[in-house]
Formats: sequence, structure tokens, C-alpha cells
Amino acid sequence: MKPTEKLYTDPTVPLDIRVEDLLSRMTVEEKVIQLNQYTLGTNDIENNKGVEVKNIPAEIGSLIYFGTEPELRNRMQRHAMENSRLGIPILFGYDAIHGFRTIFPIPLAQACSWNPALVEQGCSITAQETKQSGIDWTFSPMIDVSRDPRWGRVAEGYGEDPYANAIFGQAAVRGYQGKKLDDSISIAACLKHYVGYGASEAGRDYVYTEISRQTLWDTYLPPYEISLRSGAASLMSSFNNISGIPGSANHYTLTEILRNKWGFRGLVVSDWGAVLQLINQGVAKDLKEAGKLALNAGVDIDMMSHSYDKYLKELVAEKEVEPTVLDESVRRLLRLKFQLGLFENPYTPKTEASARFRRTASLQVAEELSAQSMVLLKNDGTLPLHAVKRLAVIGPMANNDHDMLGCWWGHGEDKDIHKLLDGITDELKKTEIRYAKGCDFLGEDESGFKEALQAAKWADVVVMCMGEKGNWSGENNSHADITLPQIQQRLMQKIHAIGKKVILVLANGRPLVLGSAVDMSNAILEMWQPGTDGASAVAGILSGRINPSGKLAMTFPYSQGQIPIYYNRRSSARSNQGFYKDMTSEPLYSFAHGLSYTHYSYGELSASKTTLSKGEKVKVSVSVTNDGEHDGMETVFLYVSDPYSRISRPVKELKRFDKRMIRKGETENFEFILDVNRDLGFVDDQGNLFVEAGEVKICIGDKKLSLEIK
Repeated sequence: MKPTEKLYTDPTVPLDIRVEDLLSRMTVEEKVIQLNQYTLGTNDIENNKGVEVKNIPAEIGSLIYFGTEPELRNRMQRHAMENSRLGIPILFGYDAIHGFRTIFPIPLAQACSWNPALVEQGCSITAQETKQSGIDWTFSPMIDVSRDPRWGRVAEGYGEDPYANAIFGQAAVRGYQGKKLDDSISIAACLKHYVGYGASEAGRDYVYTEISRQTLWDTYLPPYEISLRSGAASLMSSFNNISGIPGSANHYTLTEILRNKWGFRGLVVSDWGAVLQLINQGVAKDLKEAGKLALNAGVDIDMMSHSYDKYLKELVAEKEVEPTVLDESVRRLLRLKFQLGLFENPYTPKTEASARFRRTASLQVAEELSAQSMVLLKNDGTLPLHAVKRLAVIGPMANNDHDMLGCWWGHGEDKDIHKLLDGITDELKKTEIRYAKGCDFLGEDESGFKEALQAAKWADVVVMCMGEKGNWSGENNSHADITLPQIQQRLMQKIHAIGKKVILVLANGRPLVLGSAVDMSNAILEMWQPGTDGASAVAGILSGRINPSGKLAMTFPYSQGQIPIYYNRRSSARSNQGFYKDMTSEPLYSFAHGLSYTHYSYGELSASKTTLSKGEKVKVSVSVTNDGEHDGMETVFLYVSDPYSRISRPVKELKRFDKRMIRKGETENFEFILDVNRDLGFVDDQGNLFVEAGEVKICIGDKKLSLEIK
């Protein structure tokens, strides 16, 4: 074989050899430009406003692509393949957070389904729509553990529990990446935001986070470590300052843990402008130093800070960045491009939009995920509706389309959205329905109250469709006040005074403080922001066609003064003191709360053995009987509690869950295999697992079982 032969162009050559061959041919300038990400196309995301790059160099490494058709992408790719010296294809990324054109429920809602397989299907559909539109890489899933609903980005994650974030993170990775990254409908996943961003102080975005090393290891790192086992191709560094060292300049998290301890070989990209923001955070005096800190810490790609393209070559020449560090970052990017098959298939085939988007099977998954994500918070027997002749549908969400999408709606289109009013009308064909908006989401305008009250007086039952606008959550949407808006509460008070049955249907991207709305409602259905195809699911739950099965992945506070409030806290110094004097210390609705139209009875727990040694496994079993009147899906949660440990542990920790259909009158046996070290042990402040002799309790429902570790 001739020395000049380009091994990197030969698909029969092993991947690592291709990477090294290409890397050896690159100049410093070519390496540097590969580690930058610009934008291509119209950027209509409010918090990422930028000017479209007009003169993009052919050697650019990555672009965020805002188009929905592959033509512009292919023109840009052709520029890279034909007008650069080495013909290195561009990696195209995009924020497909919960869908591309078929928009699924927000991720927080998806977690409430407790159905990872269904979430995986949704991500697979997103990958198909995204890949066929010219995108190779999505900045999803977000697996930030968060306990503060004032933080708008709780909508993008899977709630307050580390294990839940890990399992849904794995499901998302499997869905996006499929069997092979170079499949025609697979895209690369990106775990974000690494790490601790969900600990946002007082719910304010982008701010300092104070996280002890032990809490970092037991709460914030596990979702990333576990999700990496599913082969996630990349991670995104976080905006937040972690106990004095920002996430995008944090050598401990990005190199010592991610690379050295976990052995991750994939790509790390900064969040939008995160390298530049190291200046604002007070660790870099200028953009040049920011780039040095980020790359040396382990950030491979600079997203829209323009530090690497301006200063990285100079930093290498000045020995501020070692050539080996530069090479390793380029190596990671090239490896991903080869894994995605971009060198063999750099262009996206042209297909009709109707063949790519909103396929029949895709809509079925979207509707099913919506249905399983919805949580029945309260019900005094008013639901399901039976023989209701006259129904009033009232509120700002009732005849609304766009706000059903929630934040980060990708390329969802309002014309595709099924409105609540239409869904209810289609479902309840024998019921006469009247609609009145009543009020807007905010403001003081009560001019619509009269029409709403007339409709309520006429009706047998009133459905109030209330909550948040879609853009009230997501990035840069911190809210100090997360109570149901006053104008909506006043409308509810007026209607409640009439004395009719009231069903509250909530649309929101975070847990809300509901206040008096709870007492004014006979039933409360949390539908979240369900995407394009949630209206039929809401209507099906109201009618009884669908038995609700969602359970909360994040606690609803009784008051904003309780925040942060979450289930897996550590024990207090005084078990009978220290509570609030002016209100309850209990949440309004706790983690894993969710009602059904049927009733389940749990049998006693059993274990394959009750005395265990380190390194062993144990099988824990419980039978669940549906002794109610309806078929239903039940989620069984297994918690572990270690009452005494050299490092105090949460009062209980979720370790397993399983959701199954149980027909009325039938019994299902749930079995869980626990590993003593992994599931019954704990971690210290260096991430070292330890297992102590003594008692450990297993809790499922109201049943408990004691195990003894020798």
C-alpha cells in the first residue's frame, strides 16, 4: 500500500486506523476549525438568537441546522466535501428535545408515564424525522436531576430522582441511536447538561450551584454514568458554576471522572456560548483564556463562542494547549463522523415531507405516550364522566393550539395540533358541549367571565382548561411565582360558587402551586404540555375510555415556601420538630402520586434470601391484584432504605420500577433482581462504592421487607 494512499477514505479499514490516518494529514488550522460549531438556516429559538453564518468555511466541523428540508444542508455539505483539502464531512446538529414535527409530551411528562419502552419509541420516531431532514445529532436527552420547579428547564428533564433520569436517559439514547449509528434513521444522542445544572440556586437559570462532592456522586452524576452504558455518543458541558469551577472549565468532571474513571471516548460539546460565559463567571479574563480553560478541561467543541476559531492555534503555538490535547479532541469528533457513516453517505436523500413526518404509526405512539404521561391528581368520583348531557368547556387552554406544544417544540406546526375542545367534542358525541374562553392566562380582563358563567350554569359538569402558556417553561424561564395565575383562580372561584361539578385540566411545564384550586375542583387531571397529539388522550381519560396510569416524577409543593421539596431527602436531626409553624410541611402531591379508575392490592414482599453477602444478587417479588372494576396499568416502585450508614443516606431511594397492564380481577407477579453492591450500597465523596454490614429495608407500596447484609 502506497504511503500517500488515503486510508481514511476506505470503508474496509478499521475505524481507529481511518481516524489516525486522517488526523495525521491535518494541519493545525484544519484541526482547529473542526472544533467549532456555527449555525446554518433561520434560527427562531428565542434563547438562541444568532445571525446566520454567510461565509462558512468548507473545513468547519459542525453546524446547528435550523432547516426542515435537506437541500440547504446538502449544499453546505457539498461545499465541505468538494472545496476543502481533505473532504471532511460536516456534523449537523439540532435541538430535537421532544420531537421534530411529531411533537411528543415534554420530557417531564414522559417520565410520568414510567414507560421507558414507550419513551424509546418516541425518540426513535424523532430520530427518523430528524435524520431524514438532514440532521445527524440531537442535543438530547437532558438528564439533570432537579428539585426546584421554579427552574424552567425542569420541563426538559425527567424529574427529581437520579435513577429515573438514568433509566429514561438510557431509553432516549437507545431510541435516538438505534442499533447502529450509521443506520439511515439513527442520530447521535447528547447527554446534557454535564453536570449539576439542575441544582440551579433558587431556580434561577445559569447561576452558581453549590454541590458537595458526595452529593455530586450520589445525586447528579449517576444519570450520566448509567446512561453512558447505553452507548451515548456525546455529552454537553453545563453552564453552571459547580462549587467555584464552571462546568465548561471543570477538569475534575470532564476529564478525571468522564475520561479517566468512566473511560468515555465520545465527544463533549459546550452549551451555546458557554465558553464565552467563563468570562462572566469570573474564571477567565478574556475569550482567549476561556478557550484555553475549556479545551484543557475537556470541552472538544466550542458552540458559538468563537474562542477556538480565534485563539486555539495561537494557544497551541504558545504551549498553553498541548498538541496532544488538540489532537485528542479532533480524534473524538472524527471518530463520531466515521461512526455515523458520514464519509460514505455525506448527503441526505430528498424525500417528500408527507413520507417523513407524522406517519400514522408515529401519531399512535404520540397519543399513547400522552395518555400514559397524564396524571390524575384528584378525583372524588366525578371521573370518569357517565351520562353527562351538558358539558361546559372553559378556559384559556380549551381552544388553544400552540401552547399544547410546550417549550422546545422543534418544528411542530400549529396546524397539526389537536385542540382540547375538538378532542372532547369528538369523544363525547352524545353530549351537548358549550365553550367559553373565560379569561386569558394572565391579566385583569374579566370581560369573558359572564359568558363562562352562563355556560357553567347551563352545564351539568364543567371542564376548566387552565395552566401555563407553552413558553413559560424551558431555558431562561425561571419563575419566582409558580402559583396558578390569579385571573384563572378568580374565574374558578366564580364558577365554583355556582355549585356544579368542576374538573380541572392542567397544562404546565413544571409542578405548580395550586392553592384554592384544589378545593374548588372535584377532579384534577395533569395533562402537562402534551404536544401535537394529546387532546384525544385527555378526552379518553375524561370519558373513561382510557384509565389514567401516570404517576408524578416530580413533587408538587403545597407552597412556594417549601421549595426545594422532594421525596428522597435525608433524615432530620429531630424527627418530631423543625416543621413549618404556619403551614403543613408535606407536599401537595408527592413523587409517584397518581390515581386510577380501578384499585390495586399489594401482597406481601418475598425475597429469594434475606441474609446476603457483598457481591450477591437477590430476587424480590410482590403480587399485585386489580380488584377494581376496570382494566388498568400499574407502576410498581421498589425503594431501598438504609437506616444507619457511615454516610447518611436518603430516607428512601428508588432502585427499580415496572409498569404493566393488569386486567380487572387478575394478579400480576412483579420480580426485581437487586445487586447487593450496586443497589444496596452507597458512594463516598470520591465516587467509591461501599457496602456496610447491617439491615437494609425494601419498600414497595405500603409493604416492607428487611434484608441483612453480612
